[in-house]
Amino acid sequence: MPVGYASWIQRVGATIIDMLVYVPFYIVALFFRPTVDPQTLEIHTSPMYWVIYFLGLAAWGYNRWYLAGTTGQSWGKKALGIKLVDGASGQTIGAGKAFLRDLAHIADGFICGIGYLFPLWDEKRQTLSDKICSTVVVRL
Repeated sequence: MPVGYASWIQRVGATIIDMLVYVPFYIVALFFRPTVDPQTLEIHTSPMYWVIYFLGLAAWGYNRWYLAGTTGQSWGKKALGIKLVDGASGQTIGAGKAFLRDLAHIADGFICGIGYLFPLWDEKRQTLSDKICSTVVVRL
């Protein structure tokens, strides 16, 4: 049962936790990063680079789109006791809308990141992407 809107710091904390899950894949992928042959300028990429890169993307998608969409909680949101829901119905939003919400985060960053700060003064503590997708993040 929701008890109010999540604070900006809870949302930031959840995002940091979510990123901590994702970042290790890309650190490991750096060990297999593409190289350029200085004489021919050909780019050589190890297949392991792409395997690790796409495993990281799969982990991100599972966490941010599938889990957040179907349960309302990514690993970060679950750790901090908050939940993503539809603003009108209070129900989970589904994986597709969670994906679109992540795409809408482009709008949050578009004007120097101001969209990410909207929860500091917004009545429903929504980011610009939340407003676009009609979602809210609530405390449990």
